[in-house]
Amino acid sequence: MQDYILKFFQELNSKINKISWKEIAKAIKILQSVYEHGGKVYLIGNGGSAAIASHFTNDLNKTVLGRKGDKKAKRFQAISLCDNVPVLSAWANDVGFENVFSEQLKNFAQEKDVLIAISSSGNSANIIQAARLAKRLHLSIIGLVGFDGGKLLSLSDAKIYIPSFKYTITESASSAVCHLITTYFEESIKNED
Repeated sequence: MQDYILKFFQELNSKINKISWKEIAKAIKILQSVYEHGGKVYLIGNGGSAAIASHFTNDLNKTVLGRKGDKKAKRFQAISLCDNVPVLSAWANDVGFENVFSEQLKNFAQEKDVLIAISSSGNSANIIQAARLAKRLHLSIIGLVGFDGGKLLSLSDAKIYIPSFKYTITESASSAVCHLITTYFEESIKNED
């Protein structure tokens, strides 16, 4: 059992060590600009990546502020487009699942906003559709991808690539990157007080 556990963590650590810190820094700079200019952060993903998108939305909206809700600091405006099941199912039923995120973006997106697209394969039709729309609307795109990067990698402005073809490793590393970014902003906002 110990060998199995150690093997998993060694593999995860080896993949995390291959993620470009420059691309993470680029993502942080994009988010910093959106934060300073009052833009919105839209997050998308499918399956486990949707769960990561929801968690990261929570972290940007609450965790970066620490425990105090009455903090006077400027706040992120993060919206997970994965979480409204009636809206998702209505778009999926009426125009197809490949449009569930892009149609929601059409309601809200403005040039000062950013799309964070989380996808292990980088090829999910609904993710690519949303990224292409984001490009046309002049939104910045932060791509958090695994496998070979897929189509999403080339569409992204910040290309956070996890070189693994295993969902468990890709999703674990994606969560770690999101927590790193959360911690960065938590420390930054704390210093604003």
